[in-house]
Amino acid sequence: MTPQNPSDDSRWSDLDRPPLNAMALRRGLVREGGLYRDVQVVQRTGSTNSDLAALAAAGKAGEGAVLVAEEQTAGRGRLDRRWTAPPRSGLFFSVVLKPAEVPVARWGWLPLLTGVAVATGLARAAGVDTALKWPNDLLVTVGGQERKAGGILAERAGDDGVVIGVGVNVTLREEELPVPQAGSLALAGARGTDRDPLLRAVLRSLEEWYGRWRAAGGDPAASGLQETYTAGCATLGRVVRAELPGDRAVVGEAVALDGDGRLIIATEEGVQEPVGAGDIVHLRPA
Repeated sequence: MTPQNPSDDSRWSDLDRPPLNAMALRRGLVREGGLYRDVQVVQRTGSTNSDLAALAAAGKAGEGAVLVAEEQTAGRGRLDRRWTAPPRSGLFFSVVLKPAEVPVARWGWLPLLTGVAVATGLARAAGVDTALKWPNDLLVTVGGQERKAGGILAERAGDDGVVIGVGVNVTLREEELPVPQAGSLALAGARGTDRDPLLRAVLRSLEEWYGRWRAAGGDPAASGLQETYTAGCATLGRVVRAELPGDRAVVGEAVALDGDGRLIIATEEGVQEPVGAGDIVHLRPA
């Protein structure tokens, strides 16, 4: 985590991208009896997930610790893919969660839960329609096309915790997109792109869903998580290709999520195959 470099002043002078107000974020999110214990904002870091995982492993970040970066220079998605964006153009943050009362077998729902929380929070605060691509992408519609505007990365932090990382493109312009398939809330017509209320809304939504899931012992049905994720999932009902570990691929219709959060794919051979990890490519509507 490094402070702002004076030689980089020009990169931080975009008036459409004001800095986050760390004090106001702490005042709005940290409360007695709540999930969040601390909210730190840094100008620049490699990866909020890596930083927070290291702090958690050293006993310096407990449940509810939040680390937000104005810029990530080595942000990571699944399979160690890079996530890059201009300074102050998005929400880049990580949270430590320690669901001690939930069986570890159900912790696989945490990235899906985070997806629901992010989508719900952004719908409230930005007024933009979002959809979830299994297992960890946030989609928006730009010019009639589905584009990825955000992603989620969950990593174990010691034996008793998980660090959840979230990246969302907020004000990226067309010429700034890293790939043509990327999008942003602004390009999707968001009614508001002020990152302070957006971040507060997303973190409050995460607190709400996490509390509901934890109170149900991690049961995705009893907590309403499975039903809500299914309703907002753009992958279900689509013909997809699942690219699995070991250079294996499965093609078929994504028909359901099972109780473990796995995607059920019905193949042309009549087999229903559960997929717990892998890259999903949307081929066409079913």
